[in-house]
Amino acid sequence: MSVSITIAIDGHSSTGKSTLAKRLASSLSYLYVDTGAMYRCATLCALNAQLLTDLNHLDSDAIAEAVRNCEIGFVRGENGSNRATLNGVDVEDEIRTMGVSSKVSYVSAIPAVRANLVEQQQKMGQAGGVVMDGRDIGTVVFPNAELKIFMTARSEVRAQRRYEELLAKGEEVSFAEVAENLQERDVIDSNREVGPLVAADDARLLDNSDITLDEQFKIALSWAHIEIEKRGEE
Repeated sequence: MSVSITIAIDGHSSTGKSTLAKRLASSLSYLYVDTGAMYRCATLCALNAQLLTDLNHLDSDAIAEAVRNCEIGFVRGENGSNRATLNGVDVEDEIRTMGVSSKVSYVSAIPAVRANLVEQQQKMGQAGGVVMDGRDIGTVVFPNAELKIFMTARSEVRAQRRYEELLAKGEEVSFAEVAENLQERDVIDSNREVGPLVAADDARLLDNSDITLDEQFKIALSWAHIEIEKRGEE
């Protein structure tokens, strides 16, 4: 019988966590769960309820209640990609805009929101054979994951990647605006009270500032095979 492991991928914004996670899941025939998309859906839910008009005076209870009443899910798109849905509506493109990106760290810092989504994430991956990426997967959601990867890259590299991605989608943004947003998100993500962005003690560090997508995939896949083989020998 083949051994299935849990792979937790954490890291900073725009380090390509989702790209790597999707490719690993596909190669290993594992379930892929995009937790970042879940928090973006929660943010869109709060935006739709007009609860994010003043970021300095957030009604955390109202936002948490709105998120609890929103149904977050995933469907497979025509090209086989994962598409996030909110209350049954495909919102994959909408949750990737700067309007959501600029507010997602505020919503994801709310303890009740995190508790709600972490519970959903743990249910999705309780049987193993899953690749999940986010900010606290290896430290909070799956602290016993067999393989933990923490991804990072130089700030200017991440900003350039995100800037090019947004331009390709037709958004009118400046490089300075994107760089400032990433810096702000890093500060909020790393300093929130619940589930802060931090590398697990046993995580493998993957800095992809100067390597290709293929090179990083080969590294991560080799790590996965090592852990799978190790469990198979137990």
